[in-house]
Amino acid sequence: MRRIIGEPKSLAADLVSAFKLRIGVVITASALGGIAVTPGPLPEAQRIVLLALAVFAASAASGAFNQIWERGLDARMRRTARRPFVVGRFRAGPAWYASIVLLLIAGGGLAAAAANGWAALYTVAGALTYAVIYTVWLKPRTWLNIVVGGLAGSFAVLAGAAAVHPRLAPEPILLAIVLFLWTPPHFWALAMAAKEDYARCGVPMLPVLMGDAVSARIVFAHAAALGLIALLPALFSMGPIYLAAAVAGGSWFAWKCWLLVREPSKKNAIRAFLASLAQLSLLLAGAVADRLLLGAP
Repeated sequence: MRRIIGEPKSLAADLVSAFKLRIGVVITASALGGIAVTPGPLPEAQRIVLLALAVFAASAASGAFNQIWERGLDARMRRTARRPFVVGRFRAGPAWYASIVLLLIAGGGLAAAAANGWAALYTVAGALTYAVIYTVWLKPRTWLNIVVGGLAGSFAVLAGAAAVHPRLAPEPILLAIVLFLWTPPHFWALAMAAKEDYARCGVPMLPVLMGDAVSARIVFAHAAALGLIALLPALFSMGPIYLAAAVAGGSWFAWKCWLLVREPSKKNAIRAFLASLAQLSLLLAGAVADRLLLGAP
């Protein structure tokens, strides 16, 4: 795991980038959302913390694998050209590969210890979906790459749900579907802003193949469907805090995507991308608040 001299940057910042810890935070929050929406007694606080650490570790393993595998591609894209594996601040080698494997094993083992085998299975499945199915297999081959890649977040929701009860209830299944539907418009909006990079590198992202106008309409359709499906848990046991968060976040994301349809510019693409993050944050925060403040579900 050797680090060498490159552009001056803190080791902490390099590690955040190398393990894709920002994505790890989103994935971990999704697992906590899965716990919050699942009917039944909550696990003890220490078990929730251990499961969160398990999901975070597995996500970090898949993030580091993604960074190493795509370092050649990243070098050709302006958005990613200064990542630590690209500029040589980190060098891929046996220590890195061993760390990735150990993190994945630790994530699965910790999930099993904190919850059960189902939680461990979902935790590992999410990491492998992102690292192998998305990064290695689908991303260089088809614009559907990120559609299937959205399963990584869905598996995190299911891991959290399994910690409450191994048999999945409608609420976490619906939230897993929401995560699955959220990922494509979230990433396609970003891909619209970076379309030239992807086109130059031959990566078949949706905006590269279909153009901005068509892509913007597809993003809006996904956002609108997502906003409606995110309301469905309120028909079961989720309370008014969740419902308010789902309405606010879904409306905001759909509105920004509609503005992207009207003017498919880079600026509006970035605004839609940021709105997608706001929507997911509101949704997961609303689910947790419902559980902690109102006792729902």
